[in-house]
Amino acid sequence: MDTKNGKVKELATLAGGCFWCLEAVFQQLKGVKKVVSGFSNGLIEKPTYREVCTGMTGYAEVIQIEFDLNIISFDTLLNVFWNIHDPTTLNRQGNDVGTQYRSGIYFHNEEQQEIAEASKVAAEAAGLYSGAIVTEILPIQNFFSADVYHQNYYNLNSKQPYCTAVIGPKLAKFKKLFGEKIG
Repeated sequence: MDTKNGKVKELATLAGGCFWCLEAVFQQLKGVKKVVSGFSNGLIEKPTYREVCTGMTGYAEVIQIEFDLNIISFDTLLNVFWNIHDPTTLNRQGNDVGTQYRSGIYFHNEEQQEIAEASKVAAEAAGLYSGAIVTEILPIQNFFSADVYHQNYYNLNSKQPYCTAVIGPKLAKFKKLFGEKIG
């Protein structure tokens, strides 16, 4: 947690399939200051995208979110997270298959761990999905930013087929469910 000028900034690290999909959604939330696509909780130092895509590095594609706790809570971020990806498919989101596409919450402190665990229980109890939630909740071990061409991907490439076919529908669902939270 970082406090400057009375503002409380915190980091959240989430994995829910392709980082481009998550990035496009979370960039739009009020209180989110920055979203960086990258890799977390793997085995080697400074992995490349190509290395992570092999599924052999242990890394998950993640986004790291810098957010202002005065505007948006970690619990709210997780509520969006549970609703915009399928946390019941192990190592898969749609056509993206491999351990790098797993669902995960990588907490930065004990409070985030408690909130994440309670949030997962609440998501299961709400019956959002017919299957069991397989999202891992683990401490953040490491984070490496992906190359520049992966950052702000949807905004720079919205006409690309993957963006229109996969990210577009996620954004539409997000806007329908959370329109009042868009900043």
